[in-house]
Amino acid sequence: MAVVKIQANIDRTYERLNTAIDNMSLRDSFVAPRPTLEERMQAGKALRAQVPRASHARFEKASDRPDPVAILEAQNESRVQKLVPVRFARMLASPFAFLRGSAAVMTADLSTTPVTGMGVAACGDMHVSNFGVFASAERNLIFAINDFDEVHPGPWEWDLKRLAASAAVAVRFMGGDRVAAEEAAQAIVRSYRKRMRRYADMGYLDIWYDRIDERAVLDTLSPRARRGAERLMDKARAKGHVSVLEKLTEQVDGEHRIIEEVPLIVRETHTAAGTPANEALDIMLQAYVASLPIDRRMLLSRYRIVDSARKVVGVGSVGTGCWILLLQGHDPDDPLFLQVKQAQASVLAPYVDQKLRFENQGRRVVVGQRLTQGSPDIFLGWGEADGKDFYVRQLADMKGSVKFNESDPSGIDGFVEYCTLCGWALALAHAKSGDPAMIAGYCGNGDALDEAIGKFAMAYSRQTDEDYEALDKARRTGRIRVAAQEMVK
Repeated sequence: MAVVKIQANIDRTYERLNTAIDNMSLRDSFVAPRPTLEERMQAGKALRAQVPRASHARFEKASDRPDPVAILEAQNESRVQKLVPVRFARMLASPFAFLRGSAAVMTADLSTTPVTGMGVAACGDMHVSNFGVFASAERNLIFAINDFDEVHPGPWEWDLKRLAASAAVAVRFMGGDRVAAEEAAQAIVRSYRKRMRRYADMGYLDIWYDRIDERAVLDTLSPRARRGAERLMDKARAKGHVSVLEKLTEQVDGEHRIIEEVPLIVRETHTAAGTPANEALDIMLQAYVASLPIDRRMLLSRYRIVDSARKVVGVGSVGTGCWILLLQGHDPDDPLFLQVKQAQASVLAPYVDQKLRFENQGRRVVVGQRLTQGSPDIFLGWGEADGKDFYVRQLADMKGSVKFNESDPSGIDGFVEYCTLCGWALALAHAKSGDPAMIAGYCGNGDALDEAIGKFAMAYSRQTDEDYEALDKARRTGRIRVAAQEMVK
């Protein structure tokens, strides 16, 4: 299997990240001359001779392509075994669900595709369900990427191709035809390309402070799509810790307790390694607190833990360690919900030469989110317990995401508009960590890249259908166990 060679002489993103991690002096780089905007644009444009934009249309299944089911089974070795059937059941809901849960499979395929060598802090699991609205520290709603479990330095093309392919698969899931699927994929690339060109002209601080806020979202959409977005945002504003308290807990002896829903929400007494749950959580939280700025430590110290439970989340994450913690402030109606989620090595890591020098995979997730999202959770931090790395974030804080309905072609026009927002959000994330001028110079002003990646997306949509069928065959032959539907939700 080919390993992508990231060209350090083209983009110093990885060196800058590792330099910051190691707390090394940046004195020399502050006085060194910087290339001009025009020089950076031309450097990106020159890469077209080495990697023509049309080359991104190709997806050819390698003769030695690994069995996709075997890749998933290998991932399951480090997961909670009793939850593996739940993971497979969720992935078998549709080809789109399979794509969501199979980032490791697609990354292996992407590693054989052309890349320019320009690096970014790549999401690693980019798909149309990994975006949403959330509250900034100023309590404004922001639209952005909302899942960073796989974030890692990598080629910008991998994120863009996976996102475009996910749009094509989602349209077919909604009942759309091939024309609509390719249109959605191209809409993502077109939006990414145009927004990246805008970021190329902006100052670095302007990029850092840029947000896709509520007004920006609504101004981008048609009147019909705008109404749906307004409803989503209204729901997000109503969703906070108090509403979660009402949904997830019940009163027991005068205190709130998390309601169990076996096997999805379970109050465990011990970890998989046999450590008492409260002891493991206490160790992890002590390490987590050390990762927070002093002001957040002071705020968190005002709360006390009143309950905890293991909770199954997502599709690809099912089986990894995930806990929800209920903390109480000055009274029972002042709750704080934290999610403690296990962090494992990124699926991108085996396919890039540059390795981040992080001692904790949770820290990788946190740094990647802070670097690319711009308005991260104020309680974002990391820790370690029971020999496993974790990161911590708020479970609910005015969050909302778009849901796609199976066999609902009426929603495709609005979905294509949504895809333009996804392309914009990805461009902003990449502009914060990479070189927007070089990427924009390569992408250009025409539709060459849009058409190429649109063709790739359609080819990979067909591959996703094949891989989904392979997993379903594994179910039918008894190779894998799948949980009953009523156990999955």
